[in-house]
Amino acid sequence: MSQTTPNGSERSQIMAAGFMVFAAVMLITAGVLDVFRGIMAIARDEIFVHTPHYIFEFDVTGWGWIHLILGALAVLVGLSLFKGALWARILGVALAVLLLISSFLSLPYDPFWSIVLIALYVFIIWALCVVQPEKH
Repeated sequence: MSQTTPNGSERSQIMAAGFMVFAAVMLITAGVLDVFRGIMAIARDEIFVHTPHYIFEFDVTGWGWIHLILGALAVLVGLSLFKGALWARILGVALAVLLLISSFLSLPYDPFWSIVLIALYVFIIWALCVVQPEKH
């Protein structure tokens, strides 16, 4: 029984597909987590810590709506990434950057969770940027 090993271009295509699936799954997961975070902030904003004198101080309910909307968009874009469309990759990177910024700005309200989501968004951006388009 002989096995053939993939050549360089086949291997890179397999890796690209793996990175795309990774990014799609992580964007969907992070989007769902942000949706839950948004619902939690809208429904019961008193569970978040209020930091006095924070430069980027906003109403927690407002942050909840931002996270809810961006999280829902992340889920939709993540589902579109399974098709491997270039527009979905570009939109995925842009959305991950926006979500990363919103998580950074909400650090004082929920520090541990914000750091976890920031790490997820960094991995998503990396995975979507590392994929090379197929050359025909």
